[in-house]
Order: sequence, then C-alpha cells, then structure tokens
Amino acid sequence: MNLLKRYVVPAACAMTVLALTACSSGKDASHVPTPLTQFKPVLNVQQVWKAGVGKAGRYLFSPVAVGDAVFAAGENGSVAKIDAQTGKEIWSTKLKDDISAGVGSDGNLTAVGGLKGQVYVLDANGKLSWKATAPGEIISPPLVGNGLVVVRTIDGQIVGFNAQTGEQKWTYRNRAVPLNLRVSAGMTFAGDQAVLAGFPGGGFAALNLTTGDAFWETPVSYPKGVTEVERINDVSGPPTLVGAMTCAVTFQGQLACFDANSGRVIWQKPFSSVSGIAQDENTVVGADDASIVHAYNVSTGTQTWVTNKLKDRGLSVPAVLGHAVVLGDFKGYVHFLSMDDGSFVARVKTDGSPITAAPVLVGNTLVVQTKNGNLFGLRPQ
Repeated sequence: MNLLKRYVVPAACAMTVLALTACSSGKDASHVPTPLTQFKPVLNVQQVWKAGVGKAGRYLFSPVAVGDAVFAAGENGSVAKIDAQTGKEIWSTKLKDDISAGVGSDGNLTAVGGLKGQVYVLDANGKLSWKATAPGEIISPPLVGNGLVVVRTIDGQIVGFNAQTGEQKWTYRNRAVPLNLRVSAGMTFAGDQAVLAGFPGGGFAALNLTTGDAFWETPVSYPKGVTEVERINDVSGPPTLVGAMTCAVTFQGQLACFDANSGRVIWQKPFSSVSGIAQDENTVVGADDASIVHAYNVSTGTQTWVTNKLKDRGLSVPAVLGHAVVLGDFKGYVHFLSMDDGSFVARVKTDGSPITAAPVLVGNTLVVQTKNGNLFGLRPQ
C-alpha cells in the first residue's frame, strides 16, 4: 500500500483553544507578552490588498488556497472566494445559519460546518449545492477532494460524504476520552487514498478514503498525570506531510514524525503545543505553549534552533515560506523568522486583532486572516 502517489503539504488548517486557555492570552499577569524589539529587515514584505469576510467570533477560520484564489469564511455565515493577486471578490455567499468551521475547497466545491453538525457545500459559483448533518459539533475545517467532503466532529469522529450528492459514505470513530480541548484539529489528505488525522487522547491514524477504515493507527504520545486536566493529550493542528514523512504534535505530550505509509515512528521529542506545526523538506517548526519557537531537523529530530523572542504572544499555526517560517500573534503582527537560525527577517502589522490560523501562500502572495475577519494580501519583494 502506497499512500503517496501524490502528497499535499498543508498550508493552513489549524487550531485554537476555545475553552481551555492554557496558552498565553496577553491578559494573564503571569504571562506577560514579550515586547517586540526593533531589527533591520532583510526581507521586504508589502501589503498589496485587504478584503473583508465575517469575524471569527469564538472560532478559528482558516483560509484555503486553490489555484489563484483564496476561500475564507466567518462566523456569521459569510463565505467568499477572492482573487489572491488583486484582493477582489469573485463571489460571496451569506448562509442563513452561523457557522463554526471552514473553509475546505477543491476550487469547484467549498465546504463549511456548524455547531449542530451542519455541513454546507457550495458550488463553483458560491450557490448552495447540498446540506447534510454530521453526528456532532464541527469546529475543524472540512477537507474537499478525491470525490469526498470529509468533516470531523469535536469528539473525534470523522465522516466522509459523497462530494456531489452529500450521501454519507463512511464514519470513523476514535476512542472517547473523558476530557478534551475544544480545538480545531485539522486533517490532511495523503495522496488520493488516505486522510491523516490526529485525535483527542494522542492518537494518530491514516484512514482509507474508500471505506473509512484505518490503514494504520499509532499514538503520538500517551496521557500522563493524575487529574483529567493533567491527562489531556490531544493532537493539535493538522498533521504535516512532506514526501513520505508525516509529523504531528500533542498538547502536554510529544512532537513526533512517522513513516506515512506504515505509521512507524521515526523520532519523537517531548513537546507541548496548542497551535500545531509546519514542515518542509529539512525542518519541522512550531511554537510551544509559551510561544517559544523550536525548529528540528526533520530526519533526525535534532533541535537546530530555538527562540523566545515571541514568548507569550499567542502565536498562530506556523507556515513555511521559502527560507522563512511565518507566524501571526495576538496583536495582529505577522512575524517572518529565518529557517536557518530563527532570527527576525521581516514583520508586518495587520488590524491589531489575533491571528490564529496559518497564513497561506497563493502564487506570490501570502494571505493572512485575522479574528476581526480581515484578509491581508502580503507580497515579499
């Protein structure tokens, strides 16, 4: 079995704490955000456009890039397709219900989800194609592709729907845990055969897209501690996938990389994150619970650098942009760090509201979505 006829490196799909705010918020006196210091930029990044979609409210909405467009949504039911070069709206739709998760798209179909399990799928013109119901709250972005719309519920169930008809094809149920984070934990297609997903309790699996059965299941880490809070051990953020290696991270657990075809562990390190990780061919990078950014050699797990210059700034899911890692913070700043040593190479301010989702690259434009519902097109020069 080879899952890697094609592979997708996720740029965005992501995660934020909704109920348990163990991560820094900037308001906790014991976690004072590190002040930003001046530096000489070595990368020129310009804002080239700004567009609006609905505010995120209590949830995380992740933009997704397909072709030359970016798709985005907000809590009030707004869904939009935007030209990533110009920032001009191609179409927009206002659903009748509030939504809590999005966006997933393959360019032709676009999916979002709701707190009562509603799954809304729009056609290529932004018109409602079909609606279905999953067995629980949806706060993670759906996946659209390979003839399916795949959604996950807060308790870790994953449901595959026929992308054209909305017929439910299969359901995967992970083991239940007594207590889990209310987080948006993403999924990642592995070629045209499988979807990779992490779960509450630290589990990780590759699911067959035809049947919903697991090709393999493995723990990223195991719960530890005495109390139920101490034993929270959820996979945070979407798994990464580059070549034949997939990596995942847990809250109060570990960062680990696996062979994507077998689930065999390649290396693992103690780590705790509520914002997920990013990966390229050489490096895995992510911010821990204190927003200290760590980078590891993807082959060996050896730490290559660490920086605390953004400590307690509530960092977003990271994204890799060439030789830089990009992270947003709780004040709407977008930070560009060198992948070589973690030094600052650029910084851009947006609207002052938190950035929690990973930025996405569309052609030569980096698109960032803020909690206030603004999209910013940033272009490195």
